[in-house]
Amino acid sequence: MITHVHTHITSELQQNTRTDTIFILTAIILNLITLAVNSGMVEKSRTESSTLVVMFVFVTLIVLVNIVVVIGLLKGRQTRMKLVKGLLAMYRDQKVDQYYDTSLLENYNIRYNLFIMVVVFTGIIAAVVPFILR
Repeated sequence: MITHVHTHITSELQQNTRTDTIFILTAIILNLITLAVNSGMVEKSRTESSTLVVMFVFVTLIVLVNIVVVIGLLKGRQTRMKLVKGLLAMYRDQKVDQYYDTSLLENYNIRYNLFIMVVVFTGIIAAVVPFILR
């Protein structure tokens, strides 16, 4: 039964990693595409108010998607911590916990913070740069 539980937890960790990767890539790609699109519309937005409205719609999309991604990453971090703590408890019970360095938990937190910062900073740049160019 322990093997089954271990397999289940590690499978959940792999799914968590895939989900986080999708969140991060989606946000960064959307931010960069929106940066390019809005930057391309800068010239037209000086004379056409409808283009400016479209730029603001894209900025709203960036903000909403980035909020969803940050919330998803925060939940992903919580999930990873719970799963790893479960594994550590199992390893302690089986007397093999000395093979897992618990400092990895702090490394996971730092990594999640860095991912969140990348998403937020690319979102800010995507939202602000076109309006600076304007």
